Amino acid sequence: MSQVKILLDENEIPKQWYNVVADMPNPPTPPLGPDGKPIGPEALTAIFPMSLIEQEVSNQRWIDIPEPVREAYRMWRPSPLFRAVHLEKALGTPAKIYYKYEGVSPAGSHKPNTAIAQAYYNQQAGIKRLTTETGAGQWGSSLALVGQKFGIQVRVYMVKVSYEQKPFRRSMMQTWGAEVLASPTDQTESGRKILAADPNSQGSLGIAISEAVEEAASRADTNYSLGSVLNHVLLHQTVIGQEAKKQLEMVGDYPDMIFAPCGGGSNFGGIAFPFFADKAAGKNIRLVAVEPTSCPTLTKGKYAYDFGDTVGLTPLMKMYTLGHDFMPPGIHAGGLRYHGDSALVSQLYSEGLIEAVAVPQVATFEAGVLFAKTEGIIPAPESNHAIRACIDEAMRCKESGEPKTLLFNLSGHGHFDMAAYDRYFQNELEDYDYPEEAIKKSMANLPDVDFP
Repeated sequence: MSQVKILLDENEIPKQWYNVVADMPNPPTPPLGPDGKPIGPEALTAIFPMSLIEQEVSNQRWIDIPEPVREAYRMWRPSPLFRAVHLEKALGTPAKIYYKYEGVSPAGSHKPNTAIAQAYYNQQAGIKRLTTETGAGQWGSSLALVGQKFGIQVRVYMVKVSYEQKPFRRSMMQTWGAEVLASPTDQTESGRKILAADPNSQGSLGIAISEAVEEAASRADTNYSLGSVLNHVLLHQTVIGQEAKKQLEMVGDYPDMIFAPCGGGSNFGGIAFPFFADKAAGKNIRLVAVEPTSCPTLTKGKYAYDFGDTVGLTPLMKMYTLGHDFMPPGIHAGGLRYHGDSALVSQLYSEGLIEAVAVPQVATFEAGVLFAKTEGIIPAPESNHAIRACIDEAMRCKESGEPKTLLFNLSGHGHFDMAAYDRYFQNELEDYDYPEEAIKKSMANLPDVDFP
């Protein structure tokens, strides 16, 4: 009988984070300032502590995890790896399917892996307050959780459509002591500007980032904390892939393909980057980022310099983008509704070293329900994207007879997303392919950058 649950002891929590930059064939593209020229670390000191800025620009392969961070990880790490034997049987596939389950964290997702690190480094720098944005609420919940642990006040700008769709995520953040505002608000210049143009704005991650960055830059006691996209965030998430490698070694297996949801990139980078080190060394492995057809950043976006937020307060980053003023539809995978993507993920995709696929909303819920019926866990809508792509590959294996080993990141549970499942059962969910004309219109407003 196959081993279903593969567990590591607490002393197996990684002692270092893995930095993919060390194994990339080309140096990362630099962030640019308003003048179109590369910026130095000092340009980020208004909103980040120097320790995180150093990680942002580091090319060291391994970066030590501070002991207080590893100690906090013990709340739930190492997370379990499961063999999806019941799903395999239901599909009738010769493929072996594994999933790394990050929903065992107190916040219910992978996000505390970086929230703990960011709160720790800000506490060490004497910071008393953190501002941030959140889409689905997983990131806001995670920062709220660790804020109280490290004695830091947290203010969360929550995308308005998610604020209304996911009231219990808001309750979680408040339970852990955070203040939660529906973005766009009238409390920042950025929010007021958006509301003046559209009083009924549903909000977006780009808008919420603008508000959080604006507040952090205006207060000496406040820094900004980001849940995805930036290099140091993806760095912290690599504990996922490192543990998964050890767990697969325990059962004598190794993946042919890895799937993970991709909005900003931390979910994908967290599980895929440690395996990219093997790919860079010659191993044959395919790494697949899965995104919604309604927000097809990698698959339909343009690889160009753009702002990370809507208003234009962040440095310019070279990434796949749908345009910083792209307004995504109110799909239920709120964590994947971002106009851009990680610069590292984008560069690897541009160079053909990783893959990307876009999947429609209804099909992701079909996959999530099948997974829940076979494996028992109700997945978050974001996680359903990876499940969909993994199932599609498993069915291709059924046709070809290939016994591939597939791994995906089950990045969070869907206990606070049952309203979305209700809409699926009532046939109220729609597929939405973002129109080419809308993308072209948004692309027309990309910054004019004359940089190689």
